[in-house]
Amino acid sequence: MSAKLSRRPPTSPPVVLTIAGFDPSSGAGVTADLKTFAAHRLYGVSAITALTVQSTQGVRRTEPVGAEILGETLACLADDVEIAGVKIGMLATATNVAAVARFLSGSEISRERIVLDPVIRSSSGRELLDEEGVAVLRDHLLGLAGWVTPNREELAVLIGKPIAGEAEVSQAASQLQARWGGLNIIATGGDADQPNDFILAASGSEHWFAGEHIETSATHGTGCAFSSALLAALVGGKKDVEAVGSAKNYVRQAMLAAYPIGKGRGPLHHLYEFDES
Repeated sequence: MSAKLSRRPPTSPPVVLTIAGFDPSSGAGVTADLKTFAAHRLYGVSAITALTVQSTQGVRRTEPVGAEILGETLACLADDVEIAGVKIGMLATATNVAAVARFLSGSEISRERIVLDPVIRSSSGRELLDEEGVAVLRDHLLGLAGWVTPNREELAVLIGKPIAGEAEVSQAASQLQARWGGLNIIATGGDADQPNDFILAASGSEHWFAGEHIETSATHGTGCAFSSALLAALVGGKKDVEAVGSAKNYVRQAMLAAYPIGKGRGPLHHLYEFDES
């Protein structure tokens, strides 16, 4: 007579939420965020803000999701699961920015676990958030986030004036933080000649991370992966410089492990750690 085997139920991982656009090539947006969460052993849920017509060769068209259905989606998810953290990417419209701000202001999600990647335009130059949307993001959403991860061009938009090189990055971050206390600011340098990243922590401490140019065409969605990996590090208990360093290392390894996909700027290999050795 055989004994009946019983399996102990696995422990549920933390649930994290991405609020972003849908990239059908899965290099950026919610699908890339979900892969990044999975790579860090988190369970990801998502609320789509816009459909896009895009591939590795660039964005051809965007079609925003209505703010009403976005708000309903966020409320539906919050009613069902305990959300440990939120990553916010492309929002597409001012009404969507406002809907996300209303959701966060009514939630009990820790500000320290809300990461905002202020997607304003695509790398191919297409506008992904208009001036009204940027204004609502600047005036309402920034104050609800614990972390913001703009590149230097996006940081310039957020403070309303151009940034002329590394010397002004720290000043620009301080200007932004002066308005929104408690905000950790990471100015990424991927769009600069020397790709150094800068963090101004909420405590006031500053740190520069030396960057490197990686010879690869797999650069699609690096900002999405970085901000999602940062959230994963924060949910995992890492702080400030350690969390940023962990996210940077993840993106670097995912770029190095990438395989060719498409005719343009391909995706990272988000799940490289699951490859057979």
